[in-house]
Amino acid sequence: MDYFISAMKNYATFTGRARRSEYWFFYLFYFIFLVLAVILDNLLGITIEDTGIGPLYFVSILAMIIPGLAVTVRRLHDVGKSGWFYFIVLIPIIGSIWLLVLMVTDGQPGRNKYGKNPKGIGNEVALS
Repeated sequence: MDYFISAMKNYATFTGRARRSEYWFFYLFYFIFLVLAVILDNLLGITIEDTGIGPLYFVSILAMIIPGLAVTVRRLHDVGKSGWFYFIVLIPIIGSIWLLVLMVTDGQPGRNKYGKNPKGIGNEVALS
């Protein structure tokens, strides 16, 4: 939960780097919150007809758009890519697969042009 809270504290920070654990835990808890929103929508009987989802679900999605983009951009920075590289998902199938590969790849050791290594390993190495 610490990684989710960390991502939420930096909800609109598109600079710096994010570890794999921060990225994946953020999306894990985001998914859990979406499931809870759907359950609450159904328990309260406020779902849109024949969909099973309602206003709490939509509010949850809207509330997490900026933090989700920010943590994804910081994750791309950790592997040495620009945040604009996110648009690779616009390439059907292959773009999503390539982005997934980048999200599971270990970050660059030491500093890169986006900042210090969030793991704290190799930060003494000069930027080359």
